Amino acid sequence: MTTPRNASSLRVLPAADPLRDASSGDLSIPARAGTTLRWRWRHVVVLAACALCGAVAYVATFTFYREEQARGAAKRLEFVVLSLQALVHRNEALPGIIGLKSTLGSLLDTNTLAAQAAANAYLETVAKASGISAVYLLDAGGTTLASSNWNQVLTFVGENYAYRPYFKDAMAGRTGRFYGIGSTTGEAGYFLAAGVVAPGGARGVIAVKLSLEKFEEAMRQSTDVVILTDREGVVILSSVPEWRYRTVAALAPAARERIRQSRQYGDLPLLALPGPGLDFTRSHATLALEGGITHYTMATHASEDLGWRAALLVDQAPSRRAAVLAALAATSVAAFLGALTVGFQEGRYRREEMRKAKRALVEASARLEQRIIERTADISQANASLERKIEELRRTEAILHETRDGAVHAGKLAVLGQMSAGMGHELSQPLTALRTLSDNAITLLDGARLEEVRENLHLISELTARMGRIMALLKAFARADSTSLEPVAMDMAIHHALMLVESRRCEVRADILVSSTLATRPVRADATRLEQVLVNLMRNALDAVESRAERLVRVAVRQKGRHAVISVSDTGGGIAPEAMQRLFEPFYTTKPAGAGLGLGLALSQSIVESFGGRIEARNLDRQGALFTITLEVY
Repeated sequence: MTTPRNASSLRVLPAADPLRDASSGDLSIPARAGTTLRWRWRHVVVLAACALCGAVAYVATFTFYREEQARGAAKRLEFVVLSLQALVHRNEALPGIIGLKSTLGSLLDTNTLAAQAAANAYLETVAKASGISAVYLLDAGGTTLASSNWNQVLTFVGENYAYRPYFKDAMAGRTGRFYGIGSTTGEAGYFLAAGVVAPGGARGVIAVKLSLEKFEEAMRQSTDVVILTDREGVVILSSVPEWRYRTVAALAPAARERIRQSRQYGDLPLLALPGPGLDFTRSHATLALEGGITHYTMATHASEDLGWRAALLVDQAPSRRAAVLAALAATSVAAFLGALTVGFQEGRYRREEMRKAKRALVEASARLEQRIIERTADISQANASLERKIEELRRTEAILHETRDGAVHAGKLAVLGQMSAGMGHELSQPLTALRTLSDNAITLLDGARLEEVRENLHLISELTARMGRIMALLKAFARADSTSLEPVAMDMAIHHALMLVESRRCEVRADILVSSTLATRPVRADATRLEQVLVNLMRNALDAVESRAERLVRVAVRQKGRHAVISVSDTGGGIAPEAMQRLFEPFYTTKPAGAGLGLGLALSQSIVESFGGRIEARNLDRQGALFTITLEVY
C-alpha cells in the first residue's frame, strides 16, 4: 500500500454545492440557449443591415459627387480649350499677311545686304506691333534670311530649320503648325508658317513663333489641374510645372524617333507621368505624387485642328469625404432603428422568460429544501469518515518516519561493524604503546632519569588524546539523533569521514586524494548523516579499487551556482549496466554474500533527499565510477 509523504497535506474537501447540483439536474431553471442564439442572430442581422446601408450611401453619394465633378470639369475644360483655340486662330492668318510685303519678296529674289536690312527692320516692326515672340523668313532650303530678332545675341538669321515640320508643310502649300522648344533660343513656343512666292519666282516660308507662357500662367492660377498634350502624348502645357514635358504613357520607339528628328523637345528625356498614366478614354485617373497616390475625376477634350488633347483633373478626396460622412450618417440611422427594433423584441422575450423563471423557481425551492437536508446528513457522515482516515494516515506516517530513522541508524551500526576490525587495530597500537611506555617510565624512575620519564609521560598523553578523538568520532557516528538541517562545513565532514575509513584505506593500501574549492562555504545538511553518506561512498570506492593495480579514490568539492557538488570517484571497474538501473534499491548489492546488506546506497539516497539534494551515479570514460552529491550552500 502506498502512503502519502505528509498526511498533514490532506484536507477535508467540501461536498458538492447542492444549489449547483440543483441547477444542473432536475431543479434547473429553463435554459436561455435559444434566447441567446436569437439575440446573436438579431445582432448579426442589424450589423449587416447597417453595413449595407452605409455601403449603399457611400456608393450613391460618391457617384453623385463624382458626376457633378465631371460635369463641372467638362465645362471648365471647354472654356480653357476655346480660349487656347481663339489665341491660336487669331494669329493663323498672320504669316500669310506678312508674306505679302514686297520687301520680303525682294530679299528672296536678290538676297542682298540692303534687302536683308529692309526685311529685318520690317519683321522687327511687325513683331513689336502684333506682340508675337518672333517672325522670320526662310528660303527654299530652310535657311533664315531675315528675322525680327536680327539684332539679338540668339538671332535666327543664318540658322537652318529645314528639319522642322512647319517648314515642310508650308513649302507643300499647307499652313504649318508646330509646338516645340526653339533649337536656337531654347524657349518653347507655337510656330505658324505659310509659303511665300517672290515676284521673281523665288520661294520661301514666313514663320511666326507665339509664346504661350501667359496662357500657361493663367492655367496655374486656377485651382484645377489642367494639362495639354501633343499628338504623341507629351505634356506641352500644364498647371503643374513638374508635369511639363512628361508623357501620359511610355512613348513608342517610332514616336520617340519622330520627335528626335524634328528636335521638337531638344534633349529632354520625356519621362512618363508617375503612376499608371492617363487614359483619355476614361473618366478618372490615378497618379503617384509626392504625397502618395491621388485619384482624380478627369474631363478630356480633343482639338482636331491643333492636334492637341486637353485634360482637366479634379481631386476626388472631397467627394470621398462627403461619401464617408453620408455612409456614417446612414449607418448611424440604421443602427438606431435596428437597436430600437431589437430592444423591443428582446424586452418581450425577456418578460416571457421572467414569467417562466418565476414558476420554475417556486417549484425548485420546495425540492431544494429537501435536497439540502439530505445532503447535509451525507456531508456530516463523510467528514467524520474522512477525519478517521486522516488520523490513520498520520499514525502510518509516524511509523514510516521511525522505520526510516531506524534503518539509517542500523546502516550506521552496520558500517561500524564492518569497521570494527580496523578500529580495533587503531586502538590496539596506542594501548600497546601505552603499556611499553609505562614499563619504561618505572625503569627510568628507578634510575632517577627524570627527563626521560617526562618524555614518556608526554607521549602517553598524546596517545590517550588520539584514542579519545577516535572514540568520540565513533560515538558521534553511532548516535541516532534526529535530523536537524544546519550549516555544515564540508572540509570538516570530509575530514571526519576520512578518519572513519582510515583503517580500511590502510588495509586496501589505497590513496585518497581530496580537492576542494568550497572550504569556507557551508552546505545545508545534518553533519552526522552527511558523514555517514560520505563514509559509505568512500568505503564503496575502496572496495572497488581493492583488486586493481591503480588504487586511487578522488574526493572533490566545487560550487555550481547556489549549490555545492561533492564527487567521489575511483579507479575501479565501474558499475555494470544491469546494476545501474537498480543501484539505489534497498537490499540490492553486487558484493559477495556477507560483505554487505545492500542498504548503503538506498539509505544514502534517502538521507541526501531529506537535505533537499540529490545523489547520482555514472561510469567514467576511462575507468571507474563517479558518485555526485548536490546540496544547497548557505
